[in-house]
Amino acid sequence: MMRLSRPDRPREVTGRTVLFWLIGFFGFVFVVNAIMVRAATSTFGGVETQSSYRAGQTFEGEIARAARQQALHWKVDGSITGRNGKAVLDVRVRDADGGPVTGLTADARLAHPVDERQDHVVVLGRIGAGQFRGEATAHPGQWELIVNFHRGTERIFRSRSRVTLN
Repeated sequence: MMRLSRPDRPREVTGRTVLFWLIGFFGFVFVVNAIMVRAATSTFGGVETQSSYRAGQTFEGEIARAARQQALHWKVDGSITGRNGKAVLDVRVRDADGGPVTGLTADARLAHPVDERQDHVVVLGRIGAGQFRGEATAHPGQWELIVNFHRGTERIFRSRSRVTLN
């Protein structure tokens, strides 16, 4: 006896099938979003300012400091070398006449351009009149070097430079 094949009927779409597809689709979207949110929050640690309100309040003071700094006509020369995970910073401060500026203390920071969690403090020690040296652990790459000079508790001069460590 010969069997006649009947044409395959299309699969019936039931309410249960639609429910499973909707749950699967939105579940997939939720999982991908959770992964992306986790990646975004764990990789970006850089905050330029903690409080924009306070930054706005101190803005006029920063402009006045910059004007006073410009009037000093100081020349700040520095060099930074990076080898084997160490960064060595040498800084020299000269006044408008080319003489060394004395009576200062200095501090420096290697700021990562994106992630402030990777910033490194460079402890600077005085090695001569108007000369400072310090070192810190830092990996190769681009950094922002921020050097501050103080007389007492007052910041007199700030230098910001983009540097590349090899």
